[in-house]
Amino acid sequence: MDREPLAIRTKAARQMRIARILSTQNVTSQAELARVLADSGIETTQATLSRDLVEMGAQKVRAPDGALVYAVPPEGAGGVIQGARVPSRPEQLAARFERLCDELVITAENTRNLVVVRTPAGAAQYLAAALDQSFLPAVLGSVAGDDTVLIILDTDDGAERFAAQVRRAANAASDHPEENDD
Repeated sequence: MDREPLAIRTKAARQMRIARILSTQNVTSQAELARVLADSGIETTQATLSRDLVEMGAQKVRAPDGALVYAVPPEGAGGVIQGARVPSRPEQLAARFERLCDELVITAENTRNLVVVRTPAGAAQYLAAALDQSFLPAVLGSVAGDDTVLIILDTDDGAERFAAQVRRAANAASDHPEENDD
């Protein structure tokens, strides 16, 4: 089921869309960013866009091809972009989430369109942040506690597939016994 999210026109929604764009595409100018936003249905002025970028802590960094591109600091980095962090491709973000599943997931169970993932104490919010940054299309959102992440998916079948994907990623270490601590 491919459905567009409801068009919410708040500042927070706009800034989230900007962060998503900057984390998945190389954007070299505010004019280019305004065009990409307009293509996704968000019209904004240059002044508003400039204020958004300042509030988000966006900076220009050098991409591997030498171009200067906008980047936003990762959540929890205190507004600091480490090195020349360039936008990640969606597949890289999804692969990062799967690597974290391999390290952090204890169980993953689904019911209807919900998935409950258990982690060691203190790891749930870290895993949920990686999930949120991966922008997986079937995932509507997540809520994390200390050792539990509740993930809401768009369909019951999507939740079943997602839970199976998390379990496969979590079991990846057992496929390589030489890497296990047992």
